[in-house]
Amino acid sequence: MPFHDSVRPRVGVVMGSDSDWSVMAAASEVLSAFGVDHEVEVVSAHRTPEKMIAYGRDAVSRGLKVIIAGAGGAAHLPGMLASVTTLPVIGVPVPLAKLDGLDSLLSIVQMPGGIPVATVSIGGAKNAGLLAVRILATADEELSAKLAAYSTDLAEQVEAKNRALKLQL
Repeated sequence: MPFHDSVRPRVGVVMGSDSDWSVMAAASEVLSAFGVDHEVEVVSAHRTPEKMIAYGRDAVSRGLKVIIAGAGGAAHLPGMLASVTTLPVIGVPVPLAKLDGLDSLLSIVQMPGGIPVATVSIGGAKNAGLLAVRILATADEELSAKLAAYSTDLAEQVEAKNRALKLQL
């Protein structure tokens, strides 16, 4: 069953439906900005459970190091993937028309003991991408240096905004 979008992806970005891409694209954009090979796949815990289980079970052997899983509503995908892999799984609650994603957040964050899922804010795919980069950077000096430069750039942006605001006062 092919899942690869790149030669040897280190991160899997998965979602329960293609409609989640409007949120999950931010994780892919961050990973691309840091030069992290990744794959993108629609894997539904409810509509394609066999595919989901195969994806999680085969993730390590395919070279993945982290899985970012976005899900809305019942939001079982991150937890179910975490139950079939030893990789870190980062859950992204995807907001839907009803309950504004609170249901998704609670479904992902309330995992039973023994099945950890890191959880970011509702719609927080950008931070999920950054968290995946930080996990990879623990064993990758080049990524660690890129993260340091990113942090410096963020601080410089804040100072530039501060100066611009003071000029308006």
